[in-house]
Amino acid sequence: MKIHLKIWRQKDAQSKGAFKNYELDQVAGEMSFLEMLDLLNRQLIEKKDAEGPVCFDSDCREGICGNCGVMINGRAHGHIPGTTTCQLHMRSFEPGSNIVLEPFRAKAFPVIKDLVVDRSSFDTIIQSGGYISVSTGSAVDGNSTLVSKSVANLAMDAAACIGCGACVANCKNASAMLFVAAKVTHFSLLPQGQPERKTRVQKMMKAMRALDFGNCTNEAECEAGCPKNISIASIAKLNREYLSSVFSSELV
Repeated sequence: MKIHLKIWRQKDAQSKGAFKNYELDQVAGEMSFLEMLDLLNRQLIEKKDAEGPVCFDSDCREGICGNCGVMINGRAHGHIPGTTTCQLHMRSFEPGSNIVLEPFRAKAFPVIKDLVVDRSSFDTIIQSGGYISVSTGSAVDGNSTLVSKSVANLAMDAAACIGCGACVANCKNASAMLFVAAKVTHFSLLPQGQPERKTRVQKMMKAMRALDFGNCTNEAECEAGCPKNISIASIAKLNREYLSSVFSSELV
């Protein structure tokens, strides 16, 4: 099938970007979205296009790493809920479709080139939380630390976050609350996360505010755009953890 692409092209972080139109034929329905972009880039290289191939991030192509995130027709990762860009297939688009591709838009995610953004701000937030405290020495038997099934389920739901940034891109305020909430919730529920529980949440919230992310206004666009279906209930959990920490003696 033939599709029409409108793609954001930007030479580097300092250059002014603009949309450029492309027509792509011989797109097979079984192609993933990234394979379609590979096909486009192959043609651009063969034609010796002045701007060269379109730059985009990808790694695992299995919906695990989160690197592939882009805005597709105004939605982070595209129109299918619970799906990363690399898991999206061209059979979900009609022949002759117009597809607009642009990078995630957020002050905290500066564009590097074309569809590639710098998401290292998420790494900074994670690093600010520090490490968990565990006894060193010989390996502890995995069954010696008991975790109830209900708590383990909640922790695993939060741990599903892949840090792709879709929550930030979908939010009109570019808030990172869902991302931080997922990480804080994950650690706060497990025994290994208890020693730094109160200081961790304050440090991560402080780092988030310092990195130009916006405020949460509870419109749930983050949840709607999350490819791993992280619930905004984790934001309520984050708020409770933060208030509990603030009113305790362990201030940072």
